[in-house]
Amino acid sequence: MAHATARACRRQRHTSVRAVVPGIIKDEQIFQPIESGFASYPKESFEFVLGTATGLDVARKAALVSTPSGPRSLPYDYLVLATGARSASPDMPWKSANSHEETLSLLHETAEKVKEAKHIVVAGAGPTGVECAAEIRFEYKDKEVVLLSAHEEVLGGDTIAKGVEAEVARLGVQVKRNARVRSSRPLPGGQTEVTLMTGEVIKTDLYLPTMGIVPNTEYLDASLLNKHKYVSVDECMRVKGVDNIWACGDIVSYPRAGFMLTDKQAAGVVKNIESTIKGKEQSAVKGMPVDVFICSTGRSRGAGRVGWVKVPSLFVWAAKGKTLGLNWLQRYAEGTQW
Repeated sequence: MAHATARACRRQRHTSVRAVVPGIIKDEQIFQPIESGFASYPKESFEFVLGTATGLDVARKAALVSTPSGPRSLPYDYLVLATGARSASPDMPWKSANSHEETLSLLHETAEKVKEAKHIVVAGAGPTGVECAAEIRFEYKDKEVVLLSAHEEVLGGDTIAKGVEAEVARLGVQVKRNARVRSSRPLPGGQTEVTLMTGEVIKTDLYLPTMGIVPNTEYLDASLLNKHKYVSVDECMRVKGVDNIWACGDIVSYPRAGFMLTDKQAAGVVKNIESTIKGKEQSAVKGMPVDVFICSTGRSRGAGRVGWVKVPSLFVWAAKGKTLGLNWLQRYAEGTQW
């Protein structure tokens, strides 16, 4: 019988940039207990393990985990790696920290800093940075919000870039193009000095870097990773070079991070494990029928596309901007989404 294991925090966090605006979202809207969602599974065939993955012994077919009660070695017949990613800036709340308590503390601290700051610099003009800057400016019309884009256009020049930039400009966000950050340092008075690659120096009350994520793959042998430290997988989401190990989510080498893509990957992995157990051929894991990319700009507008077709702002608000996906959190935590 396969041994089911999980690397999990005490609570599951659904990332929401809206939470950095004080008083808009309650803690329970972005944190939900996850262990109760497994209550219907028989104890003899399922075990919930609270801990952190620390190693993988492929030869012995065992996952090594650090738990509050000490280290454990969990044997497996089939293994799924889904340890996610963390923010490249460890003091930012864009991804889960080491624990629920640490993540909550970071979130509250950031929200309080946003409340007090008069001048805010958001570095990184990907979806997180754009939505963060828009959320702050939507709520606080008296704050000066500057969005730094490393490129000529926000969102890496996606086809909706111009529409999104128009929306954030409409809110009063200042967008600086070709503004890649070289360094930042705290100043004695509490401000932060941000130096751009051009040599320009910006002093701000609050610096919010949103650039990049780091895959949680330190526990894996380098032979399983690509040069960027993501897990190398094939079209079936199998980890290359080993047997009976799959991976999905933010740690895999392609296509890109995103919960809708992860849903498809997880479903495909389950089917392929079932096929393997039955001695059947595995199938390539298919993504979304069309690429959907929507970016909210505050609590009432946004821009997006379905495939190459741009969608109206009202659609983006209804699909994402209204709740930023928080309405799905409880169903995900309880396992009733599927």
